[in-house]
Amino acid sequence: MSTRRVYLHVGAPKTGTTYVQDRLTRNARLLARHGVHVPTGSPLVTPALFHFRAALDLLGQDWGGPPGHAAGAWNALARKARRRTGTVVISHEILAPATPAQVARAKRDLAGEGAELHVVYSARDLARQVPAAWQESIKQGRKWTYRRFLARTREGRPWFSHAFDLPAVLATWGAGLPPEQVHLVTVPPRRVAEQRGDELWRRFCAALDIDPAWAPQDSDRTNQSLGIVETQVVRRLNRRMDRATRREASYDELIREMLAQGELVGRESAPVRLPPDMYPWAEEQAQRWIDWVGASGIHVVGDLEELRPGPPPDEQTWRDPDRVPPKQQLGVALDALAAMTREAARRQDPERAILAKARAHAQRLRQQ
Repeated sequence: MSTRRVYLHVGAPKTGTTYVQDRLTRNARLLARHGVHVPTGSPLVTPALFHFRAALDLLGQDWGGPPGHAAGAWNALARKARRRTGTVVISHEILAPATPAQVARAKRDLAGEGAELHVVYSARDLARQVPAAWQESIKQGRKWTYRRFLARTREGRPWFSHAFDLPAVLATWGAGLPPEQVHLVTVPPRRVAEQRGDELWRRFCAALDIDPAWAPQDSDRTNQSLGIVETQVVRRLNRRMDRATRREASYDELIREMLAQGELVGRESAPVRLPPDMYPWAEEQAQRWIDWVGASGIHVVGDLEELRPGPPPDEQTWRDPDRVPPKQQLGVALDALAAMTREAARRQDPERAILAKARAHAQRLRQQ
């Protein structure tokens, strides 16, 4: 019997992955006492960041930091995983659309001699998934309209579409694995999550075959949704910026962290929803997923019916995110400008800081 089991959680994005990864990080030491290990780098690097860099390295990508920041991270992660006994958990959602060659390398590097590899994939219905994906792309600096994003999604062109295609992802990652070592976790609908706040975590633990009580510290990390007005303001801001600026880590920090997940959330703005005329497509995709899972024999945690979209919004009440009144955008834009101004005033100018240090040093020399 293998002395090491490696669980590779490959996504999908917008399925509670931030929450799961943060809970793993907060409880890493407690989990290790039970033989469940979440590899990390130095004490200054969280497991989530370590796994993110490793995933970038595996995929041959280099975004989210200075050039070369991910080089060697995958090999470092794989080495740490191979040194462990018991259960090893690796998680990052950008792994979902990996190519067959990249998947083959991951399996080869992680499994090693005698290890048992498991793949975990979490999914939710497209009526929730697609609007969240557009918002996330805007947070990351994209500037396309909702209409264009939806059209490209139906064509299967954006990165998100590849990550969300359940049969394609699991056929690639599950190739060569027994079906019982491929685990699908369905994301509970809002009503279930509200009744039992840790239901997603319990399902994830069931996929990992661990006791939820081993990780008692909950997480408050969530990727909160923006409303249509706030998303439109951030999109228009992205349009004003050149591509190089939008790829800077500082831009990501200001827009994604401070505005899109801080100052502009929780406002009274209509949510971004799937258009009513796209619900038949979402239902068709859900049926394709369910049929594939049923024929595959993989391990399912949750209810496959949760992958179906709920009832569509009324066409009279649905709000088009591309048609937001300028007056509403102005109010949000001014709030964003105020937040940026406060942040600029709070941050110390590096040149002024150096000058102040030089003056203080000269003062000390004069007093000697």
